[in-house]
Formats: sequence, C-alpha cells, structure tokens
Amino acid sequence: MLRQLRPALEPVNEVAIVSAIIPCLDEETAIGQVVTAVLAQNVREVIVVDGGSLDRSAERAKAAGARVIVEPRRGYGRAIQAGIAAVRDDADILVFLDGDGADPAEFIPDLVSPIVTGQAVFVLGSRVRGSREPGSVAPQQLIAAHVSRLLLRLVYGTSFTDLSPFRAIRRDALSGLGMKEETYGWNLEMLMRVASARLPALEIAVGQRRRIGGVSKVSGNLVAGVKAAWSISATFVRVALQLRR
Repeated sequence: MLRQLRPALEPVNEVAIVSAIIPCLDEETAIGQVVTAVLAQNVREVIVVDGGSLDRSAERAKAAGARVIVEPRRGYGRAIQAGIAAVRDDADILVFLDGDGADPAEFIPDLVSPIVTGQAVFVLGSRVRGSREPGSVAPQQLIAAHVSRLLLRLVYGTSFTDLSPFRAIRRDALSGLGMKEETYGWNLEMLMRVASARLPALEIAVGQRRRIGGVSKVSGNLVAGVKAAWSISATFVRVALQLRR
C-alpha cells in the first residue's frame, strides 16, 4: 500500500529508500557491472526487468545483487511498468537507467539529493549536457533531443534538453502521473506529464559513456530507430491531446 502523498516540496526522510529499475535485453556483457555500480550509490535495491534475453543477462544481474523479474511482452514502457510494480513497498524514490553501461551511475546521488532535500520531485539526467565520450550518443538521438526540447518548450514552457532514460522521481509523484505508454515513448510521456502537472523539476548534466556491450535497441539499426521515432512522435501528439482535455 502506498504511503500518503506528501506536499510537493516537503523533504522525504533523510534516510530515503531508493530503488533502481533497469530494463534489460541481451546485455550480459554490461548488466553485472551496471548493477554493481548502482548498488555502490546507496541504492537499497536494484530491479532488473529482463525482456526475454537469449543470453546470460538475468544470471549476471542476479549474481551482481539485483532482483530479476521477467516481462515477456516487448516494449520499453511495459518493462518499466513491470519494474515499478515490483519495487519494495517502502521505496521513497525511484531511479531509472539503462542496462548497457552508458548512463554514469555515479551521478545517482546527484539525481536523488534534490528530491531528498525537497528542491524537486523529479530530476532528469541530461546526456547532451556534460561530458560525452566520442560515439556515445548517436546523431539521431541528438536530433530527437533537439526536436523534443523545442516541442516541450513550445507547448509547456519547460527547459528539458533530453529524453534521457536516466532520471529519478518521488514514488508518490510518479503514482499520480497516470503513465500509460508501453513502448519507447515512455520517457517523453513522463516529461510531458511532469510539465503539465507543474511538478518541481530539475535537470542536471550527466553526459554519456559508450555502451559497455550489446547493440542499441533504438540507435543500433535504422529500422528500430524509425520505429522509435514514430512511437515518440505519436506519443507527443496523443499525450498532448489528452492533457489539453
């Protein structure tokens, strides 16, 4: 049972319980290192949502200390929702990141701290700001970030610069957003709903590393990239219309 909602800017407990959710598909090379790095940041639990990997991703994640659940239905949003449903009942803050090692886990305290102190209820880690390793962000990802930034600023007046999956949010605030997206549009939908609800939000520069291993499900091939772009565009129109109503 979820705790009663706190006022938007009331600090959470100083010993806030942080749970991390990592969607994963065929990332055995990276996932163990990612789980270990996340647990080193005072994160109480790591939930890896395996989307039906054909390699040893689930085994490597468990060995590193994660709790692994399987979501056989494909879809980024479905995996995230499954992870949210599985977090411990007393979790205060949820952190999201990918399982390929590209998101710098050492920035987790910087994402969580403004929420603990009551400065924000949502914090986004921007890849396009900060230090980026060569080849870590594909051109189509930069284009998507630029277009999304313009649309979000035009419609909601926000200053988010990226669609980065690396983010943190208070659990009670997330529960009230009404998230529905089941595919690649999840990250954009969250930004739109946070902006529409006028939740106190911050963005910090985290940069990006080259993935440790595996192939990007979005930028690794043209077909997946086109599908993701279509899903993100359709999400913006659909959610914008819903929020206007």
